[in-house]
Amino acid sequence: MIDPLYSLSGFAVGLLVGMTGVGGGSLMTPILILLFGVHPATAVGTDLLYAAATKTGGSLVHGLARSIDWTVVKRLATGSIPATIATLSALSHFNLSGEAARNLITLVLSIALFATAFVLVFGNPIVAAYRARVGELDARRTARNTVLVGIVLGTLVSISSVGAGALGVIALIILYPHLPMAKIVGSDIAHAVPLTLIAGAGHWMMGSVDWHIMGSLLAGSLPGIFVGSYFAIRVPERALRLVLATTLFFVASRIAYDYANAAGSIFTALSR
Repeated sequence: MIDPLYSLSGFAVGLLVGMTGVGGGSLMTPILILLFGVHPATAVGTDLLYAAATKTGGSLVHGLARSIDWTVVKRLATGSIPATIATLSALSHFNLSGEAARNLITLVLSIALFATAFVLVFGNPIVAAYRARVGELDARRTARNTVLVGIVLGTLVSISSVGAGALGVIALIILYPHLPMAKIVGSDIAHAVPLTLIAGAGHWMMGSVDWHIMGSLLAGSLPGIFVGSYFAIRVPERALRLVLATTLFFVASRIAYDYANAAGSIFTALSR
């Protein structure tokens, strides 16, 4: 059965993704947690497989358009896949339905959302300041730093499902200044497919995936992405990114507030 409320949420998120290219995991996971009361671990696991499905379609489109740099994808995956496996191994020692896992996920999620919102607003000044101070790196350092970026993304995405979009794109813009924007976006999406698939499969094996929710989300998001892509050139992207960044900031603040309350309760209980 398709739940219309989940499908409507999927359509709204798909609309934003189609218009801006970002906002999938950074909006879907908080929506599942804050609006539907889904446990953070289940929200993350479900969103990861949802993202793997949607980004596969995007990767195929970019592949047909030859807008994927597979060398960049390989470097990112060299860091992200081992980091994902290591992070999932660490998470497997937690009771994912317990408070410790909830607090860890909400903490990392709020940090990732704040970082994403910051990058959406200040991405261009960050790139300009970096290039003015550091300049272009040599090929060996670029390759090494790309692997390090993959490690960070693999860890973040495995815990929070956030990071493979805006954060990955801004990192690639900094590291590969001569790479066309279409190839940066295409490479980031192509890398996100194995990353979210492996991370999502790990969460599934740990029992933190709700297939009913995922099916309902996909039923709404796929038409949403199509409609959003149609209107992408008709709506000012800068305005959309500011709205998205503002939304993420308030969502991250709410999640951080919930985490602070939970951590305060635990500290009070332990001090008695």
